[in-house]
This record gives sequence, structure tokens and C-alpha cells, in this order.
Amino acid sequence: MRIKVNDTVEVISGNFKGVRGTVQRVYPKRQMVVVSGVNIIKKHQKPKATGGRSRAQGGVIEFEAPIHVSKVMLVEPGSGEKSRVGVRRDADNHVVRYAKKSGAEL
Repeated sequence: MRIKVNDTVEVISGNFKGVRGTVQRVYPKRQMVVVSGVNIIKKHQKPKATGGRSRAQGGVIEFEAPIHVSKVMLVEPGSGEKSRVGVRRDADNHVVRYAKKSGAEL
């Protein structure tokens, strides 16, 4: 996957189209990412024992659910435009990511 943690991305399809956020978590095997402020769902959770002295809080919990990586597009740090991500090797033969629109390294 070419999207990494702490990248700024914009959602390009779905209910949250046009929303920008940072990537909090990446699931490469499932090809999914968790973006802050996007795909917020509610879960009703019972209070349960955690094995220690305290109990886990019950109630309605809101959190960001993962979305598929094909629904997000990287935002270039300098210009703020959406761009595809490519991979190439630099002069020292290290793999670097670059924005295909501008050619700038990420």
C-alpha cells in the first residue's frame, strides 16, 4: 500500500466525499485505512469486567471505522492538491514515494 500513517488524505467517494483527514491506522492485508473524522460509527457496548479492579465503561461509543484505500487520495503537503502516489528509486537506490501530479517526493 502506498498510503502510510500520518498522511493527509481526502475521501473521493461515498458519504464522506470531500472530507480531509490524517491516516491513523493502516491495515495492509485488508487494504483499509482509518482516517480521523471519517466514517464515524456508533457502537452500543455493555459494561464488562476487564480482569482488573475496574470495569469497562458501558454506553454508546463513537469511533472511526476503516474504509477501503481506493476511496481515499493523498493530498500533497506543499500544494494541497490531490494526487496519485508512485514509487521510484532515488540516486542511492532507496525506494521513495512521489506525487504523480507534481513529481515531488513525499
